[in-house]
Amino acid sequence: MRRAPRAQRPVLALLAAASAGLIVIGVPGGLALRHAAGAEPAGRAGGTSAALGGTAALGGSDAGDVRAYELENARLAARLWAARAEHDRAARLAELREAAPYPGLVPAHVIAVGEGPGRADTVTIDAGTRRGVRPNMAVVSGDGLVGRVIAAGADSATVLLATDVTSGIGARLAGSRHVGIVTGEGMRSGGLLRLRVLDARAPLRVGQRVETLGSRGMRPYPAGVPIGEVIEVEPATDQLTRSALVRPAVRFSALDVVGVVTGSGRSGDARAG
Repeated sequence: MRRAPRAQRPVLALLAAASAGLIVIGVPGGLALRHAAGAEPAGRAGGTSAALGGTAALGGSDAGDVRAYELENARLAARLWAARAEHDRAARLAELREAAPYPGLVPAHVIAVGEGPGRADTVTIDAGTRRGVRPNMAVVSGDGLVGRVIAAGADSATVLLATDVTSGIGARLAGSRHVGIVTGEGMRSGGLLRLRVLDARAPLRVGQRVETLGSRGMRPYPAGVPIGEVIEVEPATDQLTRSALVRPAVRFSALDVVGVVTGSGRSGDARAG
């Protein structure tokens, strides 16, 4: 980088001092620095001295005022972000209750993402046995199926995601009687699902919706919860089944508000949006 000629260096110093003065406009103690930085220099030495005198105004109590101003700004920003987060969560909770109107639906927040023993795709939620959560209960979001509870403590529970390679979900092609099994491919493999339909003549096509088949008492899964959408029909490998790749309805990388289905009956359609 080229260095500025000697004749320009005092001017650059004054500009830098003036910029610093503008930065502190609006903070206590900033006025003195603006005046010092904007003073008419009597000469090179005078201009430099004025600028240096202005920076001295940030010493002592003025510097303390600047720090207090910065701390207050940080506190206000934190409150704003907290309010926005609470608003977003309230909106997602409303979406969840509208999309999955089950009796006894227990709302919860995802508080950790981790790997359980031998299980790659799990999350921890902040609801447990004190709120009626038990193993083998379905977990849903406003978009569809998240997974099922595999362990529950007093105030938290571990959820096995539908994407896990050990997950197996009874499924149905929406609007048809063709049933099959959905298994996970693992988040590390792209987070897709694989559907295996138990009928080689089933009319599989891209864009078909896949939903839960459902179990008696909704354990582990209620019927009709969106699982995902067919994005690729795979070539037939046998005369008994057909398979396809499915994109999950849920964004597993952005889980936040979820609900645990604890009730024993349905009060409405579980399909999202």
